[in-house]
This record gives sequence, structure tokens and C-alpha cells, in this order.
Amino acid sequence: MQQTHARHILIRTNEVMSEADARHRLETVRERIVNGMDFAEQARIFSQDGSAAKGGDLGWLNPGDTVPDFERAMDALKPGELSQVIKSPFGMHLIQVMERRERDVSSERQRSVARQAIRERKLDEAYQDWLRQLRDRTYVENRLEQQ
Repeated sequence: MQQTHARHILIRTNEVMSEADARHRLETVRERIVNGMDFAEQARIFSQDGSAAKGGDLGWLNPGDTVPDFERAMDALKPGELSQVIKSPFGMHLIQVMERRERDVSSERQRSVARQAIRERKLDEAYQDWLRQLRDRTYVENRLEQQ
């Protein structure tokens, strides 16, 4: 499976920040990066994503880890290449692919899926136990007169 190490800068669109304004801001940021400014520094300043503190670094991504619009744009880039401004359900992005690698992640994926299933089962068991305790402590008196 091919993994991609990428970073991005996200500007969220909303009532205050229109799509056009976000696109313009990212085009300006893109121009700065192309002219030699550091991507990570620009991400720390402008990105509205949790990855901003890490210079926009998203780590190693597997196919399907991101939304389709983002993944298509990322897959079209060569390592070191910077995308044009792209739109996703989260807002507007600049993406840079840092490197790619082939990796057999089937065992890692299986462990991750198994951990998640165990976590969900334990959570469900705790929830069911809590509901059972709540029902046991609850007393309902029927005050309706029987006729």
C-alpha cells in the first residue's frame, strides 16, 4: 500500500471568511512559499487546522484517510510539489507532498481495527452496565386509579 507523507494549510470558510477570500489568502501564501518562504512557518501562521502547530504536518496517510477531494489533489502531486488551492468540505487547502513509500500496513491496520473494536465493545458494556444500575435504582410508582 502506498503511503503519503503530506502537510497542508487549511483556511476554513464560514460566514466571516468567504470561499473567495480564503482562496485569495491561500494564493498569497502559495506565492510566498514558491518565492522561498518556509511552508511550515506559513502553516503555523495561517492554518486553521490542528496540524498548524506541527507546521501543517499530517504524518503518513493511507488511501482513504482523507476526504476524496483532498486525496485526489494530494495523489496528483510529486514529492516536494505544492498544490494549487483546492476546496474540500473543511475549507480551502494548500497541500505539499513530502515523500511517498510502499508499506505493508495490513498487520498494523488489523491491530488498529482490533483495538478500536475492543474499545467500542468495552464502552458499550460500560454503558449497558450503567443503564442497568440506573434502572435498578429507579422506582416508579403508578398513581393512576384503576377503574
